[in-house]
Amino acid sequence: VPVKEKKLMDVKLGELPSWILMRDFTPKGIAGAFQRGYYRYYNKYVNVKRGGVAGISMVLAAYVLFNYCRCYKEL
Repeated sequence: VPVKEKKLMDVKLGELPSWILMRDFTPKGIAGAFQRGYYRYYNKYVNVKRGGVAGISMVLAAYVLFNYCRCYKEL
């Protein structure tokens, strides 16, 4: 399998620099990565038959942590 097609967890340490250089760092590529992450999270935790509070609570926890770090500069 070519290095470009491997997932991050399948890449060996020696191949890591070349794998990183093959990623798409254009604004469109970065937006696509965020979109894939959002859809993966949404389909795993929110869009399920018997959903619970886990999906929403993780977003809320990330929001609280982000604002805490933003307000207290001495961290």
